[in-house]
Amino acid sequence: MVFKRRDPKPFLRAMLEFLWPRGGWGRAFQYVKHRVRRLPDPPEKIARGIWAGVFTTFTPFYGIHFFIAAFIATTMRGNIIASLMATFFGNPLTYVPIGVVSLQTGHWLLGAEMKEETERSFGGKFVDAGADLWLNLKHVWLGEPRDWTNLGIFYDEIFFPYMIGGIIPGVVAATVCYYLSVPVIRAYQKRRKGAIKAKFEVLKAKAAAKAAAKQKID
Repeated sequence: MVFKRRDPKPFLRAMLEFLWPRGGWGRAFQYVKHRVRRLPDPPEKIARGIWAGVFTTFTPFYGIHFFIAAFIATTMRGNIIASLMATFFGNPLTYVPIGVVSLQTGHWLLGAEMKEETERSFGGKFVDAGADLWLNLKHVWLGEPRDWTNLGIFYDEIFFPYMIGGIIPGVVAATVCYYLSVPVIRAYQKRRKGAIKAKFEVLKAKAAAKAAAKQKID
């Protein structure tokens, strides 16, 4: 295939780079910020895309954040590319605090008590639920008895409280990012437009000088 890597990246290396990109998360953040600011749409439209992407990271739908962010951005008439890049707000360094805040808020809103062991086994319950789902799908195919215990625990203690509780902090974080990004993007676009105009004027002046010199020789 034309676009296939000549040297396929080993699975372990890919996982390590997901957890810690080459150059570190600081450099990765700077790259995403640079790409977002260079998008051609108006600042408000780009910022609406950022809102959609940041809000999505507070939902428990891991694995389909891109699709959810794109859907919300489309509904809000925001920039879809910006929404996809803004999902970078959720990464291995922030998923745990985002999950804990969302869970605590969800249990509080639902009037339930968040058990201490729930917080400690946050990632473990995701793994257990995934394994439970896969195992039961195999049992459905093989016609064997199924046990949905882990999925039930996951839904009651993690998924539903997370889904409800992520709304408030998600809206707050996304709105803050929206209002911070609009003036930054507007200033960057204005400065970039000025730089392009100045460069064009320099080229225009050089072309005029060259034409004048040629006319003088003739």
